[in-house]
Amino acid sequence: MKFFLRPGRALDAGRLGAVLTAGGIDKPWKPYLHSGAEDIAFVGRMIDRGWITVATRADTDEPLGFLALDDSYVHALFVAGSHRSRGVGGALVAMAKARCDSLTLWTFQANTGAQRFYLREGFSESGRTDGRDNDERLPDVQFRWQKPVAPLTDLTATSAEKA
Repeated sequence: MKFFLRPGRALDAGRLGAVLTAGGIDKPWKPYLHSGAEDIAFVGRMIDRGWITVATRADTDEPLGFLALDDSYVHALFVAGSHRSRGVGGALVAMAKARCDSLTLWTFQANTGAQRFYLREGFSESGRTDGRDNDERLPDVQFRWQKPVAPLTDLTATSAEKA
């Protein structure tokens, strides 16, 4: 299936809110704290701030997933269940990496699939908490990614060769 990435639009809030809601419901360990309407409003605020990039089917514009990026902080990455493991999440993360020199995000310790994904994408674990500071009160883990630094060339040798 072909898909492409585009900025989020105000009219995407309902469909992306549904992806967010479904992403919480399909995890039995995660408490259900927000209604579908609250998820739509939350996504709408992120769209208004310009944080959302949407992955859509090329033929229908159906949203397959989205990433919310504020500077170098990834607020959210959700891929619709039926479209996971098809490159959508990887493409969204690649877009974020192309825009930033470093990325930071949090995921829950119980979300072992997300942790495996971020490790495959070159992130490394940078911290853990007991969850007292997140809404769900679930232990979480922080991940960071840093763009590799290009090696410096030896300008001295180049200058000597010219002499």
